[in-house]
Amino acid sequence: MPFAVIGFFLGAVASPLLEERGLRGEAKLFLLVLLCMIFARSAAMAFNRWADEKYDKENVRTKIREIPSGIISAGNALAFVVINCILFIGTTFFINNICFYLSPVALIVILGYSYTKRLTPLCHLVLGLGLSLAPIGAFLAVTGEFKLLPLLYSFIVLFWVSGFDIIYALQDEEFDRSQNLRSIPVLLGKKNALLFSRTLHVIAGCIVLYAGYLAGFQLWYWIGSALFILLLIYQHTLVKPNDLSKVTLAFATTNGIASVLFAIFFLLELFLKATP
Repeated sequence: MPFAVIGFFLGAVASPLLEERGLRGEAKLFLLVLLCMIFARSAAMAFNRWADEKYDKENVRTKIREIPSGIISAGNALAFVVINCILFIGTTFFINNICFYLSPVALIVILGYSYTKRLTPLCHLVLGLGLSLAPIGAFLAVTGEFKLLPLLYSFIVLFWVSGFDIIYALQDEEFDRSQNLRSIPVLLGKKNALLFSRTLHVIAGCIVLYAGYLAGFQLWYWIGSALFILLLIYQHTLVKPNDLSKVTLAFATTNGIASVLFAIFFLLELFLKATP
């Protein structure tokens, strides 16, 4: 969500349509974009739970989830997915044609991810690809056109998410191996998987810096970038191949804080026009 906000306001500042829509129109468009993010994420999360029902029942870590524990039926979960997909596509119809035409493609990516673990250890990159559609999608909602800068923020999300999903997947290495599921930890082992994750995060950090240089951003952006990169580094100090006790702190808490802080300082840069 924070990177979707980045994409939206990057587009709002750059779009010649801002004056035509006015603040009221811009607020309405922002609400539509937020709804798209909510519907898409809800559909993807529920579909993942539905598709993984068999494995979640067998995995000690996941057997308490709603479907395997019987709190929600698989049929109801699938109905929830369908409803959210319809709402997502319907919402894009009120944004613009390009978002509407590309909405099925977005759904194919974010729903298709749930099956990639059966096919390729690069499943983490598919998840990253799905979430990377947020900033460019929000930018398209405002401007209706592709540009390099928002694409760079999509690449940041791609490598950042892929990296921390590998960290999360460390918990299930043994289970995935027993079920013939594929992941980077299964392919490379814990130590090398962490190295691969660090490499992806280095790439993400480099793109953050390049995007700021390309856009000519100043003080606030560089503060946000420093905090984001430092938190990427910090999460890798929390997880060791022989100690996964802090995976949740690294995966959820640290990355959540990193993205929110980066978005806040990005918006400060856009709207306050800070100088060094």
